[in-house]
Amino acid sequence: MDSAQERAIIAIFSDAATFEMYENEAKEAGVDIFALKPLFPSNIIDTTNEVLGLKNSEEKEQEEEARFDGHHILLAEDVEINREIVLALLEPTRLTIDCAENGKEAVRMFGEAPDKYDMIFMDVQMPEMDGYEATRNIRGLDVSRAKEIPIVAMTANVFKEDVEKCLSVGMNDHIGKPINIDELILKLKKYILKIY
Repeated sequence: MDSAQERAIIAIFSDAATFEMYENEAKEAGVDIFALKPLFPSNIIDTTNEVLGLKNSEEKEQEEEARFDGHHILLAEDVEINREIVLALLEPTRLTIDCAENGKEAVRMFGEAPDKYDMIFMDVQMPEMDGYEATRNIRGLDVSRAKEIPIVAMTANVFKEDVEKCLSVGMNDHIGKPINIDELILKLKKYILKIY
């Protein structure tokens, strides 16, 4: 690690206006990198790795393996910040992602273009129509792929009975919240690339 990497300082600002106000002062104080909130895990990891020079050939290979060029998924999640986190985490994978803000919208979007999607990540607790009912409705649609489209539940409820309930309504799998990027990638590889 060279001296520049050893002394790298990152400044985090709450908004662009604050950044503009203090940018020159921060530079004079020795700040090397600037970041704006909200901070997403992927941005923090990427910046830290860049500063420390931690990316090695193995990590680069793993990144290449986690690419899903040409694939399209549907993300059903009612909380905006949760959608943003998933989108940020999956940005390097080159997936195309459509978002539905509730179960009713997810059913409509899939029903209108069933061949468009390779997979659905389905939040369980949503307004208008929850993930359980949305999954039952999708499975009951008279359209291509309605029975076989992989649907993975996303929920903070991770007890055995919660997982069993997800499977009983027609979901294929389950991922716990807060979302772990490694687990997310494993599910994508399992259901889109059929690796696991």
